[in-house]
This record gives sequence, structure tokens and C-alpha cells, in this order.
Amino acid sequence: MAQEYDIVILGGGTGGYVAAIRAAQLGLKTAIVEKGKLGGTCLHKGCIPSKALLRSAEVYHTAKDRAHEYGVITSDVTLDFSAVQKRKQSIVDQLHQGVQGLMKKGKIDVYEGTGRMLGPSIFSPSPGGTISVEMNNGEENEMLIPKNVVLATGSRPRTLPGLTIDKEFVMTSDEALEMTELPKSIIIVGGGVIGIEWASMLHDFGVEVTVIEYADRIIPTEDDAISKEMKKILEKKGITIVTSAKVVSETLKVDNGVTIEAEIKGEMQSFQAEKMLVSVGRQANVENIGIENTDIVVENGFVQVSDTYQTKESHIYAIGDVIGGLQLAHVASHEGITAVEHIAGEDMHAMETEKVARCVYSNPEASSVGMTEAQAKERGYNIKTGKFSFKAIGKALVYGESDGFVKIIADKDTNDILGVHMIGPHATDLISEAGLAMVLDATPWEIGSTIHPHPTLSEIMGEAALAVDGKAIHS
Repeated sequence: MAQEYDIVILGGGTGGYVAAIRAAQLGLKTAIVEKGKLGGTCLHKGCIPSKALLRSAEVYHTAKDRAHEYGVITSDVTLDFSAVQKRKQSIVDQLHQGVQGLMKKGKIDVYEGTGRMLGPSIFSPSPGGTISVEMNNGEENEMLIPKNVVLATGSRPRTLPGLTIDKEFVMTSDEALEMTELPKSIIIVGGGVIGIEWASMLHDFGVEVTVIEYADRIIPTEDDAISKEMKKILEKKGITIVTSAKVVSETLKVDNGVTIEAEIKGEMQSFQAEKMLVSVGRQANVENIGIENTDIVVENGFVQVSDTYQTKESHIYAIGDVIGGLQLAHVASHEGITAVEHIAGEDMHAMETEKVARCVYSNPEASSVGMTEAQAKERGYNIKTGKFSFKAIGKALVYGESDGFVKIIADKDTNDILGVHMIGPHATDLISEAGLAMVLDATPWEIGSTIHPHPTLSEIMGEAALAVDGKAIHS
């Protein structure tokens, strides 16, 4: 017998399960359909496992190569990569159990299988149509009748034509996370956020790393100053970075290793390594979910939605990576909450994407919120900037991590903060102060007037804010 729900969510990733929790809080009968594991890409193939590996890489690199700087003499430092992977998996498992517990607490029904929209019929007059669930356990399909549907099917790694993922020598981040042993060398195609995180991690594990990026700079969506500083620091560590390079996929050769050529300023250059990691973005999961049975519009591979996350069919919403935009876990969660609150008739506020923090969890870390300097100028703002180095921050020197800076961009006419960009120790934690400042329409003067405790890394925010008007104390 078909089960009726107020909301059925296709996809139990960070966006989907958070949306389900909020729906349950609002008293809506809710179900999630998930073909994999609750938590989705972020928990099992992205955010959490990669950051666990990054932390192990950081500890290993510090113990092996830098401990003497702190007066700690070590010898015979070795890496047990199986233990690294075991630690990673234990963290994932603990969080997975937590998500499962939240579903039980909220009395949210979870269907383990693949959901497909069938649309309304004489058997299901509900405007939400019917969701057919092909169960993973092989049992008879479940039929769900929702009043509303939320698509939260996420995304998967993209690749380039001709770069066949064989999962042994040529990998995406999905396969790289499951490596049982580290290669001696690797080529990373793509110098965006994910590519740079992997480059940093693998280098700190002792792998020889080469990054090949098509654009003229790495992490090209970030402020130019951040890109330049990241490249300088990573190259100083020993990572080879090649920009303005077009990989010629037809030249790929795989034979107990990888060889490929790239066109750089009109000339061909060959690269060799034990393995290759393809990191060129992600594509939305829009296939095999029944979109063809609806009036939903898909453009450039992404589901099109309104500012309330409604598709062309008003009872069907879509959130997270499947709609493009900022493909970030915290964005998907916020979108899920917003969509559910709209369904419930609650007051909701459209997300302002320029007030969403973005993070790069490499070593060093980088983060940002708001416009880059180039974007602010393109939009006609009369800007002023302040920049302050971690080298003048006592806590950074204590940590032994003083590379990097904080840069604040403000409107010279209104004194509004337009963007904050940082690279250096714990930048991904420090960015939240900047995000709150933008939400509250704070001025640089207000940040600078906030008494930041000493000695802390947070002092750099106050100094950078004062620097906007030439009033930094320790510069």
C-alpha cells in the first residue's frame, strides 16, 4: 500500500537530511529516499573523509619535517597509511551513526533505494505525483505519495573527454579517498579547491605532486592575491604548479604509470607520474530520477529553481549541488531549510550568496566571503583595502605558521565591507567573524574597535580592519 507524506526528499546528503530534520520540527510527515548512505557525498566521499586525511598529513609533516623547529627532536617517524585510513573511517562511521540517530529522533522514514518521480496519474491524483522506490534489498518497489518533493540528489566528480577513470592509475577524488597505499608521484589535473586540497595533503604525506591548471592561476575563483600567495607557498614546499596549461587527453598513456602531455603557450610538454587525479569540478545527478515525467527545466546540466528553490512545478523543490551555484555542504543545508520553511508557509529569507563563506582546507588554509577586488571594481565600486600579515601576529609565530595574510575590501563611499579574503593558519575558522560582519553590515571601523583577545590568531581581523583606513597598530 502506498504511503502518503507531506514531503519526500530524494537524497539523504547534507542538504537532504537537514531539510528532513527541519520538516520534522515543523510537524510535517517526512520521508527520505537514499540509494547510498545517509550523509551523502560530504560525509562519505568529500568534506569529512578528506579533512580527516588532511589532518593526518599535517601531523605527519609536522612530526617528520618540522618538529625540530619547536625544540622537539624526533627520529624514525613513519607513516602507517592503513591506520590513517582506519582513523578516517572511524570518524565517518561515528558521524553516520549520529545522522541515523537524528532520523529516528525526528521520526523520519528512510527508504534505502533509488527514487524516481512518476508524476500524477489516475492512481495518484496528488499534485506531488508518485515516487517509485527501487529498494536496495531487492524487495518489491515502494510507492510514496507526497504533497511536495525536494530533489537533493547531489553531484559526482566530472572528468574530461578521453580521460577514462580506470580507478587504479587514473582516479577522481572518490577513488583517491579509498587508496590503500600512497603513490610515489601524482599528476593532479585541475588546480581548483579540491585539486589544491589534494595537492597539499599528498605532498605532506611525502608524495611528489604536480598540478596542471587550465586557467592562468590556481583557485581562480578566489581573490588574485590569495591565488598568488597560495602558489608561492605551495611551490616553496616543493609542489610543482603549471598554469595556463591545456591537457591533451588524447596523449594519455597508462602502463604501470601515467604519461600525458599539456599545451603550454603553444608548446607541448610531457608529464609522468605513478598516478593521476582528475579534479575538474562536479556534475549534477539529474539522471534516472524521473525529471522527464515532469515540467522541470534543466539548463547546462543543473535543475533551474526560483529564489524559494521551487522548480517549474511549484510542488517540486530542488536544493544543493543539483541546482549548481555554490556547491558547498553548508549552502545545501541552508537551501534545504529555506525550501522546507517555504513549504510550511514560514517566513523565510532568500540566501545572499555573497555572504556565504568559502573555504580551502589545504596547508595553508584559505577562505573568503564576499567579492574579490576584481569583482568589486567590475561592478563600479570605489574601493579601499586593508591587508595585514600573519607575521605580525604573536600567536601565528607561536604556532610556527606565519605565512599568509588577511585582506579586507570596503566601499570607500559607504564604508560597507565588500569582501574579506584570508590565507594562513586556521583561516577556515577565522572567516566566520567576517561572515557575521557582512550579515550585520558592520564597517571596518566596527571590526577594528572590537577588542580581540591577545594572543590569538583573531587579532589579525582587527588589524586588517584598521588597515583599511591606515590605522593598523602593528604594521
